[in-house]
Amino acid sequence: MSTIRFENVTFGYHNNSPILENFNLTIKNGKYTVLLGHNGSGKSTLAKLSIGLLETTSGSIYVDDLLLNEENLAKIRNKIAIVFQNPDNQFIGSTVRDDIAFGLENKCVDSDKMDEIIEEFATKVNMHEFLDAEPTNLSGGQKQRVAIAGVLAMQPDLLILDEATSMLDPTGKKEIFEVIHNLKEKRKDMSILSITHHIEEAIQADEIIIINNGKVIKIGTPEEILYDHQLLEENALEAPFVVQLIESLKKANIDVPQCLSEEELVKYL
Repeated sequence: MSTIRFENVTFGYHNNSPILENFNLTIKNGKYTVLLGHNGSGKSTLAKLSIGLLETTSGSIYVDDLLLNEENLAKIRNKIAIVFQNPDNQFIGSTVRDDIAFGLENKCVDSDKMDEIIEEFATKVNMHEFLDAEPTNLSGGQKQRVAIAGVLAMQPDLLILDEATSMLDPTGKKEIFEVIHNLKEKRKDMSILSITHHIEEAIQADEIIIINNGKVIKIGTPEEILYDHQLLEENALEAPFVVQLIESLKKANIDVPQCLSEEELVKYL
């Protein structure tokens, strides 16, 4: 299991104002946590700090009580896998197969098991028929699928998704998150941190963290956060469609439960 802990972290680029200042946050073990915030709120900076791509100006970051520093960096990166918004930044191999294999090779997976794992995760993200294709010939959405397959194949203790499905249509996003949640069901100890400004992705979270201007605004369950209209409005976020629909039905004097699933709402009606 993996926990990330930020203690009094300050970070800023050069002489600019800090993006994060005296920032404190703990990402819990074994939870699916969604970090919500509009563009420019500091979300992606947190992701890069978490794996040592950026260095803090001051303060400390711990992963499983290991201080994130040069001495511990390799150990920490062995626990964490991250998918960035732009998949072109992650491609290493000359083919999709080679790219998924890269992370497995770094983890010293036996070659006789590697092909099976590559086939399994390429199939899960609907990219099996493209295994021998060059990444440069893929669409943006296909590239994101490959990047996700590559990190899922490594079975990390902590998976960080930084706007990782931004190039997928709603159906594609749903498919990918089903794959991720199915993997999470099999590995109860795996932690997931999804960084996004798409609020629909937060519905199935165990915990939601609202961040704005480099500060934690509120931490709560989906029910607590997604029905708090004032909170969402103040942080430039819009309630999910199902929440808006339920509020409209209530205004029309139709008695409906406070739920977050369209399926649950349809079943009630």
